[in-house]
Amino acid sequence: MRKALLLTAAVLALTAGQALAAKKQLVIVVKGLDNPFFEAINQGCQKWNKENASAEYQCFYTGPASTSDEAGEAQIVQDMLGKADTAAIAISPSNAKLIAQTLKTANPSVPVMTLDADLAADDAALRKTYLGTDNYLMGARIGEYIKKAKPKGGTICTIEGNPGADNILRRAQGMRDTLSGKKGLAALKGEGGWTEVAGCPVFTNDDGAKGVQAMTDILAANPKLDAFGIMGGWPLFGAPQPYRDLFKPMADKIGKNEFVVGAADTIGDEVAIAKEGLVTALVGQRPFEMGYKAPSVMVDLIAGKPVEDPVFTGLDECTKDTVDTCIQK
Repeated sequence: MRKALLLTAAVLALTAGQALAAKKQLVIVVKGLDNPFFEAINQGCQKWNKENASAEYQCFYTGPASTSDEAGEAQIVQDMLGKADTAAIAISPSNAKLIAQTLKTANPSVPVMTLDADLAADDAALRKTYLGTDNYLMGARIGEYIKKAKPKGGTICTIEGNPGADNILRRAQGMRDTLSGKKGLAALKGEGGWTEVAGCPVFTNDDGAKGVQAMTDILAANPKLDAFGIMGGWPLFGAPQPYRDLFKPMADKIGKNEFVVGAADTIGDEVAIAKEGLVTALVGQRPFEMGYKAPSVMVDLIAGKPVEDPVFTGLDECTKDTVDTCIQK
Protein backbone atom coordinates (compact mmCIF):
# COMPACT_ATOMS: atom_id res chain seq x y z
CA MET A 1 0.00 0.00 0.00
CA ARG A 2 2.77 2.38 0.99
CA LYS A 3 4.66 1.58 -2.23
CA ALA A 4 1.51 2.22 -4.24
CA LEU A 5 1.00 5.59 -2.55
CA LEU A 6 4.61 6.54 -3.15
CA LEU A 7 4.32 5.53 -6.80
CA THR A 8 1.13 7.56 -7.18
CA ALA A 9 2.78 10.58 -5.56
CA ALA A 10 5.77 10.24 -7.85
CA VAL A 11 3.54 10.07 -10.92
CA LEU A 12 1.60 13.14 -9.78
CA ALA A 13 4.80 15.07 -9.10
CA LEU A 14 6.18 14.13 -12.52
CA THR A 15 2.91 15.10 -14.20
CA ALA A 16 2.86 18.45 -12.39
CA GLY A 17 6.47 19.09 -13.36
CA GLN A 18 5.72 18.27 -16.98
CA ALA A 19 2.68 20.55 -16.91
CA LEU A 20 4.76 23.39 -15.50
CA ALA A 21 7.47 22.80 -18.07
CA ALA A 22 4.84 22.74 -20.81
CA LYS A 23 3.54 26.21 -19.94
CA LYS A 24 3.86 28.72 -22.75
CA GLN A 25 6.14 31.61 -21.87
CA LEU A 26 5.15 35.28 -21.75
CA VAL A 27 8.68 36.65 -21.93
CA ILE A 28 9.73 40.01 -20.48
CA VAL A 29 13.22 41.12 -21.56
CA VAL A 30 14.56 44.14 -19.66
CA LYS A 31 17.65 46.28 -20.21
CA GLY A 32 19.55 44.75 -17.29
CA LEU A 33 19.14 42.71 -14.12
CA ASP A 34 21.36 45.10 -12.13
CA ASN A 35 18.72 47.84 -11.89
CA PRO A 36 16.15 47.92 -9.04
CA PHE A 37 13.64 49.53 -11.40
CA PHE A 38 13.54 46.35 -13.45
CA GLU A 39 13.41 44.18 -10.33
CA ALA A 40 10.12 45.94 -9.55
CA ILE A 41 8.91 44.85 -13.00
CA ASN A 42 9.95 41.29 -12.08
CA GLN A 43 7.93 41.48 -8.86
CA GLY A 44 4.86 42.43 -10.88
CA CYS A 45 5.53 39.53 -13.25
CA GLN A 46 5.78 37.10 -10.32
CA LYS A 47 2.54 38.40 -8.80
CA TRP A 48 0.79 37.66 -12.09
CA ASN A 49 2.19 34.13 -12.00
CA LYS A 50 0.94 33.59 -8.45
CA GLU A 51 -2.54 34.82 -9.32
CA ASN A 52 -2.67 32.77 -12.53
CA ALA A 53 -1.06 29.55 -11.35
CA SER A 54 -3.47 27.37 -13.33
CA ALA A 55 -3.10 29.32 -16.58
CA GLU A 56 -1.50 27.79 -19.65
CA TYR A 57 0.91 30.71 -19.69
CA GLN A 58 3.74 31.73 -17.38
CA CYS A 59 5.46 35.12 -17.11
CA PHE A 60 9.21 34.69 -17.64
CA TYR A 61 11.53 37.58 -16.72
CA THR A 62 15.03 37.89 -18.15
CA GLY A 63 17.68 40.30 -19.40
CA PRO A 64 21.46 40.81 -19.51
CA ALA A 65 23.38 41.06 -16.25
CA SER A 66 24.31 44.69 -16.94
CA THR A 67 22.06 47.50 -18.10
CA SER A 68 24.87 48.75 -20.33
CA ASP A 69 25.02 45.47 -22.30
CA GLU A 70 23.01 46.49 -25.36
CA ALA A 71 24.29 43.63 -27.50
CA GLY A 72 23.52 41.16 -24.71
CA GLU A 73 19.90 42.29 -24.58
CA ALA A 74 19.56 41.99 -28.37
CA GLN A 75 21.00 38.46 -28.21
CA ILE A 76 18.54 37.46 -25.49
CA VAL A 77 15.65 38.79 -27.57
CA GLN A 78 16.88 36.75 -30.53
CA ASP A 79 17.28 33.65 -28.37
CA MET A 80 13.83 33.97 -26.79
CA LEU A 81 12.20 34.42 -30.19
CA GLY A 82 13.88 31.18 -31.29
CA LYS A 83 12.36 29.12 -28.47
CA ALA A 84 9.31 27.01 -29.26
CA ASP A 85 7.64 27.78 -25.91
CA THR A 86 7.79 31.58 -26.32
CA ALA A 87 4.19 32.66 -26.89
CA ALA A 88 4.75 36.43 -26.78
CA ILE A 89 7.49 38.86 -25.81
CA ALA A 90 7.64 42.26 -24.11
CA ILE A 91 10.91 44.17 -24.55
CA SER A 92 12.37 47.20 -22.80
CA PRO A 93 14.85 48.32 -25.48
CA SER A 94 18.15 49.64 -24.21
CA ASN A 95 19.07 50.59 -27.76
CA ALA A 96 15.89 51.09 -29.74
CA LYS A 97 17.53 50.86 -33.17
CA LEU A 98 19.45 47.69 -32.29
CA ILE A 99 16.32 45.95 -31.00
CA ALA A 100 14.40 47.07 -34.09
CA GLN A 101 17.06 45.52 -36.32
CA THR A 102 16.95 42.33 -34.25
CA LEU A 103 13.19 42.10 -34.76
CA LYS A 104 13.51 42.73 -38.49
CA THR A 105 16.06 39.92 -38.75
CA ALA A 106 14.10 37.49 -36.56
CA ASN A 107 10.75 38.26 -38.23
CA PRO A 108 8.88 36.80 -35.22
CA SER A 109 5.62 34.93 -35.58
CA VAL A 110 4.58 35.65 -31.98
CA PRO A 111 3.20 38.98 -30.71
CA VAL A 112 5.81 41.57 -29.77
CA MET A 113 5.21 44.53 -27.48
CA THR A 114 7.47 47.07 -25.81
CA LEU A 115 7.57 47.74 -22.10
CA ASP A 116 8.97 50.76 -20.21
CA ALA A 117 10.87 51.97 -23.30
CA ASP A 118 9.54 52.05 -26.84
CA LEU A 119 11.00 51.71 -30.31
CA ALA A 120 11.53 54.86 -32.35
CA ALA A 121 8.40 56.13 -34.07
CA ASP A 122 9.50 54.89 -37.51
CA ASP A 123 9.92 51.35 -36.14
CA ALA A 124 6.64 51.25 -34.18
CA ALA A 125 5.04 48.83 -36.65
CA LEU A 126 7.43 46.13 -35.41
CA ARG A 127 5.48 45.87 -32.14
CA LYS A 128 1.78 45.63 -31.33
CA THR A 129 1.69 48.11 -28.45
CA TYR A 130 3.75 49.97 -25.87
CA LEU A 131 3.00 49.55 -22.16
CA GLY A 132 4.55 51.94 -19.69
CA THR A 133 5.14 55.55 -18.84
CA ASP A 134 4.17 58.47 -21.04
CA ASN A 135 7.82 59.49 -21.17
CA TYR A 136 7.28 62.82 -22.88
CA LEU A 137 4.76 63.78 -20.19
CA MET A 138 7.16 62.62 -17.49
CA GLY A 139 9.89 64.90 -18.82
CA ALA A 140 7.41 67.74 -19.17
CA ARG A 141 6.39 67.37 -15.52
CA ILE A 142 10.05 67.47 -14.45
CA GLY A 143 10.37 70.63 -16.53
CA GLU A 144 7.32 72.17 -14.86
CA TYR A 145 8.82 71.69 -11.39
CA ILE A 146 12.12 73.23 -12.51
CA LYS A 147 10.35 76.13 -14.20
CA LYS A 148 8.16 76.78 -11.16
CA ALA A 149 11.21 76.92 -8.91
CA LYS A 150 13.18 79.13 -11.33
CA PRO A 151 10.61 81.08 -13.37
CA LYS A 152 13.25 83.42 -14.82
CA GLY A 153 15.34 80.52 -16.11
CA GLY A 154 19.05 79.93 -15.72
CA THR A 155 21.72 77.40 -16.59
CA ILE A 156 20.96 73.70 -16.54
CA CYS A 157 22.59 70.35 -17.19
CA THR A 158 20.57 67.38 -18.37
CA ILE A 159 21.60 63.94 -17.08
CA GLU A 160 20.52 61.16 -19.43
CA GLY A 161 21.15 57.43 -19.60
CA ASN A 162 21.83 55.51 -22.78
CA PRO A 163 22.00 57.71 -25.91
CA GLY A 164 20.02 55.06 -27.81
CA ALA A 165 17.20 54.71 -25.24
CA ASP A 166 14.07 56.20 -26.80
CA ASN A 167 12.26 56.62 -23.47
CA ILE A 168 15.03 58.81 -22.03
CA LEU A 169 15.27 60.90 -25.18
CA ARG A 170 11.52 61.54 -25.03
CA ARG A 171 11.76 62.66 -21.41
CA ALA A 172 14.56 65.07 -22.21
CA GLN A 173 12.52 66.48 -25.09
CA GLY A 174 9.50 66.94 -22.84
CA MET A 175 11.61 68.84 -20.33
CA ARG A 176 13.23 71.06 -22.98
CA ASP A 177 9.89 71.83 -24.63
CA THR A 178 8.39 72.82 -21.28
CA LEU A 179 11.31 75.00 -20.20
CA SER A 180 11.67 76.75 -23.56
CA GLY A 181 8.04 77.01 -24.63
CA LYS A 182 9.14 75.67 -28.03
CA LYS A 183 8.87 72.22 -29.59
CA GLY A 184 11.70 70.00 -30.71
CA LEU A 185 14.82 71.87 -29.63
CA ALA A 186 17.87 69.59 -29.44
CA ALA A 187 19.52 71.87 -26.86
CA LEU A 188 18.57 74.96 -24.87
CA LYS A 189 20.48 78.07 -25.87
CA GLY A 190 18.61 80.80 -24.03
CA GLU A 191 15.06 79.91 -25.06
CA GLY A 192 12.66 80.57 -22.21
CA GLY A 193 15.65 81.88 -20.26
CA TRP A 194 17.33 78.46 -20.09
CA THR A 195 20.76 77.46 -21.36
CA GLU A 196 22.35 74.02 -21.22
CA VAL A 197 25.99 74.33 -20.19
CA ALA A 198 28.94 72.88 -22.09
CA GLY A 199 29.41 69.15 -21.67
CA CYS A 200 25.68 68.53 -21.31
CA PRO A 201 23.67 66.45 -21.77
CA VAL A 202 25.69 63.83 -19.90
CA PHE A 203 25.03 60.19 -20.87
CA THR A 204 25.66 57.86 -17.93
CA ASN A 205 24.62 54.49 -19.45
CA ASP A 206 22.35 54.08 -16.43
CA ASP A 207 25.36 54.01 -14.08
CA GLY A 208 24.53 55.79 -10.81
CA ALA A 209 28.12 56.36 -9.69
CA LYS A 210 29.01 57.70 -13.12
CA GLY A 211 26.06 60.08 -12.88
CA VAL A 212 27.14 61.47 -9.51
CA GLN A 213 30.71 61.90 -10.76
CA ALA A 214 29.45 63.71 -13.84
CA MET A 215 27.37 66.08 -11.72
CA THR A 216 30.37 66.69 -9.47
CA ASP A 217 32.46 67.60 -12.51
CA ILE A 218 29.76 69.81 -14.01
CA LEU A 219 29.34 71.73 -10.73
CA ALA A 220 33.11 72.22 -10.48
CA ALA A 221 33.21 73.62 -14.01
CA ASN A 222 30.02 75.68 -13.56
CA PRO A 223 29.86 76.98 -9.96
CA LYS A 224 26.88 79.20 -10.87
CA LEU A 225 24.83 76.35 -12.35
CA ASP A 226 21.13 76.71 -11.51
CA ALA A 227 19.65 73.27 -12.12
CA PHE A 228 19.97 69.61 -12.98
CA GLY A 229 17.31 67.76 -14.93
CA ILE A 230 17.89 64.05 -14.27
CA MET A 231 15.98 61.91 -16.76
CA GLY A 232 16.35 58.66 -14.77
CA GLY A 233 16.88 58.07 -11.07
CA TRP A 234 20.23 56.29 -11.50
CA PRO A 235 22.38 58.72 -9.42
CA LEU A 236 19.83 58.70 -6.58
CA PHE A 237 18.96 55.01 -6.35
CA GLY A 238 22.19 53.66 -7.83
CA ALA A 239 24.61 55.72 -5.74
CA PRO A 240 22.52 57.20 -2.91
CA GLN A 241 25.33 57.95 -0.48
CA PRO A 242 27.61 59.70 -3.01
CA TYR A 243 24.54 61.65 -4.16
CA ARG A 244 23.82 62.71 -0.56
CA ASP A 245 27.47 63.65 -0.02
CA LEU A 246 27.36 65.88 -3.11
CA PHE A 247 24.12 67.69 -2.32
CA LYS A 248 24.03 67.93 1.48
CA PRO A 249 26.16 71.11 1.36
CA MET A 250 23.55 72.50 -1.08
CA ALA A 251 20.47 71.54 0.94
CA ASP A 252 19.76 75.13 2.02
CA LYS A 253 19.99 76.38 -1.57
CA ILE A 254 17.70 73.58 -2.76
CA GLY A 255 15.21 74.43 -0.02
CA LYS A 256 15.14 78.08 -1.13
CA ASN A 257 14.91 77.17 -4.86
CA GLU A 258 18.26 78.82 -5.43
CA PHE A 259 19.33 75.50 -6.91
CA VAL A 260 16.93 73.03 -8.46
CA VAL A 261 17.08 69.28 -9.02
CA GLY A 262 14.22 67.68 -10.93
CA ALA A 263 14.63 63.91 -11.21
CA ALA A 264 12.86 60.86 -12.56
CA ASP A 265 11.71 57.81 -10.56
CA THR A 266 10.71 57.13 -6.97
CA ILE A 267 12.53 53.87 -6.22
CA GLY A 268 15.21 52.79 -3.77
CA ASP A 269 16.39 55.70 -1.60
CA GLU A 270 14.86 58.35 -3.83
CA VAL A 271 11.83 59.21 -1.69
CA ALA A 272 14.02 59.31 1.44
CA ILE A 273 16.37 61.69 -0.39
CA ALA A 274 13.38 63.90 -1.24
CA LYS A 275 12.35 63.88 2.42
CA GLU A 276 15.85 65.03 3.31
CA GLY A 277 15.40 68.00 1.00
CA LEU A 278 18.15 66.99 -1.42
CA VAL A 279 15.99 67.03 -4.53
CA THR A 280 13.33 69.55 -5.56
CA ALA A 281 10.90 67.06 -7.06
CA LEU A 282 10.67 63.46 -8.21
CA VAL A 283 8.42 62.30 -11.02
CA GLY A 284 8.15 58.54 -10.65
CA GLN A 285 7.01 55.67 -12.81
CA ARG A 286 5.12 52.54 -11.77
CA PRO A 287 7.34 49.61 -12.76
CA PHE A 288 5.50 47.04 -10.61
CA GLU A 289 2.30 47.90 -12.46
CA MET A 290 4.11 47.47 -15.78
CA GLY A 291 5.32 43.99 -14.84
CA TYR A 292 1.92 42.99 -13.51
CA LYS A 293 -0.05 44.22 -16.53
CA ALA A 294 2.32 43.04 -19.28
CA PRO A 295 1.39 39.30 -19.13
CA SER A 296 -2.33 40.05 -19.44
CA VAL A 297 -1.70 42.34 -22.40
CA MET A 298 0.39 39.61 -24.05
CA VAL A 299 -2.39 37.07 -23.49
CA ASP A 300 -4.85 39.45 -25.17
CA LEU A 301 -2.47 39.91 -28.09
CA ILE A 302 -2.11 36.14 -28.48
CA ALA A 303 -5.90 35.81 -28.51
CA GLY A 304 -6.20 38.52 -31.15
CA LYS A 305 -8.16 40.82 -28.88
CA PRO A 306 -7.99 44.57 -29.51
CA VAL A 307 -5.33 46.26 -27.37
CA GLU A 308 -4.84 50.00 -27.11
CA ASP A 309 -1.56 51.51 -28.30
CA PRO A 310 -0.09 52.91 -26.16
CA VAL A 311 -1.18 51.59 -22.76
CA PHE A 312 0.06 54.19 -20.29
CA THR A 313 0.74 53.61 -16.62
CA GLY A 314 0.59 56.61 -14.29
CA LEU A 315 3.07 58.88 -12.56
CA ASP A 316 3.80 59.53 -8.88
CA GLU A 317 5.08 63.01 -8.05
CA CYS A 318 6.98 63.63 -4.83
CA THR A 319 8.35 66.72 -3.13
CA LYS A 320 9.70 67.16 0.39
CA ASP A 321 6.21 68.14 1.55
CA THR A 322 4.37 65.20 -0.04
CA VAL A 323 6.71 62.22 0.48
CA ASP A 324 4.39 60.48 2.95
CA THR A 325 1.47 60.33 0.51
CA CYS A 326 2.92 60.65 -2.99
CA ILE A 327 3.34 56.98 -3.92
CA GLN A 328 0.35 55.06 -5.22
CA LYS A 329 -0.24 51.99 -3.06
